[in-house]
Amino acid sequence: MNLQSTFEGVQIALDSLRSDKVRAFLTILGIGIGVATVTGMGAIMNGVQNGISADLEAIGPANFQVARFDQTQIRISAGGPPWEGKPKLRMTEARMLAELPAVQSVTPAVGGNVTAKVGPKELSGVSVQGLGSEWTSYTLGDFVQGRNYLPADDQAAAPVVVVTEELARRAFGEGKNAVGQLIRLQGSQFRVVGVYRPKPNLFDSGKPIWVSVPSTAALKYLPVYDDFMEFWIVPAPGYTQAQAMDQVTVGMRTFRRLKPRQENNFALVRQEAFADLIGKITGAIKLVMLVLSSIGLMVGGVGVVGIMMISVTERTREIGVRKALGARRGEILWQFMVEAVTVTFIGGLFGLLFGAGGALLLEKLTPIPASVPLSSIAFSLGMAIITGVVFGIYPAAKAARMDPVVALRYE
Repeated sequence: MNLQSTFEGVQIALDSLRSDKVRAFLTILGIGIGVATVTGMGAIMNGVQNGISADLEAIGPANFQVARFDQTQIRISAGGPPWEGKPKLRMTEARMLAELPAVQSVTPAVGGNVTAKVGPKELSGVSVQGLGSEWTSYTLGDFVQGRNYLPADDQAAAPVVVVTEELARRAFGEGKNAVGQLIRLQGSQFRVVGVYRPKPNLFDSGKPIWVSVPSTAALKYLPVYDDFMEFWIVPAPGYTQAQAMDQVTVGMRTFRRLKPRQENNFALVRQEAFADLIGKITGAIKLVMLVLSSIGLMVGGVGVVGIMMISVTERTREIGVRKALGARRGEILWQFMVEAVTVTFIGGLFGLLFGAGGALLLEKLTPIPASVPLSSIAFSLGMAIITGVVFGIYPAAKAARMDPVVALRYE
């Protein structure tokens, strides 16, 4: 198999595609859909994982949470809820944990939804986050007006609130200073002390609307869900995550008077666990992606068989002449295999461009840093080539097995 026969096969394949554009388009479309699926979904999954890793790194990979149960564990069970038999966390436990040497800060976190009202303006379904004053250690963003509430506000259950920039714009007007203004949350009056601009992330894109109030004030004035209160823990300088988690575990077990043989009735969740959970989800999506792309490649492969069988039939006399002049079976087989691979490779290139273009568009329109990994490019083009080989082998073998005498008599 020399280079000349390879170039000849490519040229014949291109001529064949030009001669019947509709048939060529349908063949390339099937291959392109499969490759575009692999490329586009690969870019999205890669972007999601990179984005989560970057966010976790920015807010501190050593941080962890104390929760009523581990929400990162995927369970398929006909039993009761995962929090069954596990008491909810209490503020007294948060204060106890804050005294541990390995803990720098403890941020109690509760949440709910409220109606916000400023004069005649009313905003329904506003997410409220009841958080300790250290909540900015766990959140990416900046204050554009005012400040965060103070530890003293949390201790006194002061009715103060930090609002997002978009909520301030809607409630108080464009360009207005919201600091010092009053806002009613579910009928209770709060004073705005700061306006916060959250950094866009994978789960809270666009212009988010939420408020943050001291966790004690949330429990006192607002309908929050304290059944699923969490503690956000930042380890103290000089202590590792493992050391802080050990001290927290001992502290919680002692406070709850658990016996040595009793299991923990609370959960410690590392930051990396959320990334692991996303990894499991993206792995399942990748499996679905492979199935969908395989369907597209199968459709394209059937088209390759059709276009190559027609090519073999149309060039029967040519095959007979070449064999009569001494062409070997392997040379005929190679030429037609090159033609089949050329068709699928072109479809793969179009699919790759379409999938990569979709990923770039997604990156422009959303916070997802979508990028096409080299592995997706290699896999996509490799699958296109393999499709050409698998579905082109039968027409190529048929051409190679032709009897030259019969082929020369073909009309």
